[in-house]
Amino acid sequence: MRLTILGCYAATPRTLTNPTSQVLEIKNHLFLIDCGEGTQVQLRKNKVKFSRIEHIFISHLHGDHFFGLPGLISTFRLLGREKELHIHGPKGIKEAILLLLKLGDSWTNYPLFFHELTEKVPQLIFEDDTVTVTTIPLDHRVYTNGFLFREKPGDRKLNVEAMAQYKVDKAYFRNIKKGKDVTLEDGTVVANDQLTLDPPEPKSYAFCSDTAYKPEIVSQISNVDALYHESTFLESEAKFSLKTKHATAKEAASIAQQADVGALVLGHYSTRYKSIELFKTEAEEIFPNVYLGDDGKVFEF
Repeated sequence: MRLTILGCYAATPRTLTNPTSQVLEIKNHLFLIDCGEGTQVQLRKNKVKFSRIEHIFISHLHGDHFFGLPGLISTFRLLGREKELHIHGPKGIKEAILLLLKLGDSWTNYPLFFHELTEKVPQLIFEDDTVTVTTIPLDHRVYTNGFLFREKPGDRKLNVEAMAQYKVDKAYFRNIKKGKDVTLEDGTVVANDQLTLDPPEPKSYAFCSDTAYKPEIVSQISNVDALYHESTFLESEAKFSLKTKHATAKEAASIAQQADVGALVLGHYSTRYKSIELFKTEAEEIFPNVYLGDDGKVFEF
């Protein structure tokens, strides 16, 4: 599971910082999460293949989280894209994007699908044979969701030595990897756990931006491998977080601690601070395994 931070600063883009956008590579998927202004430039800088993006997840309709989407959709058109593109986001995102395409007479030459969200409880919004994506209802000034990405358990691994010992025919390999027992020619039944090894533990990732402190999400994100949680302010400016419905680094760490996550990645920093190291210092007072998100930073879990 590989996370590339394209942008993770609050509000407006600057010469050296970009608003929220990130790419999650999980089980051969490449998911784009939020699409702030400048996302397609950041994709190029980080050598992310545009053609691999098939699903984009937008948390909410504040500009620093989706103003890059119209440009990216148009660029896909100019590049001659043919495969489908699916946009998952709040109700209204379809109207906003289609209006721009209509006014510019720039309809896509590829299938473009919108999956608009309105539910205020967790909702399964994507599933295939390997991954599920579920919304995490958040608390912000407008309707906002985080997203929980979970791998499904993989096939069991063949134990090569055991297969040779029991002289199992290759024709049975596929079923064995799926967990089935094997009956040998002499009628002996060999249990699957004698022929296979456990697959790697499924990975999970929770994206939570933007939101006020919301302990109600703890049960849903419990024990995830990695949590990205916004930390717009330090505790010394907590009064601003209450007004704008954002979180402090201390509050993000509290969520991570309560959920017993594997790692906490901070982001969505207010640009009022001279150093983002201050956020890490504050969070580590509560939760030990803290990482600072930053533009261009890559995490592997």
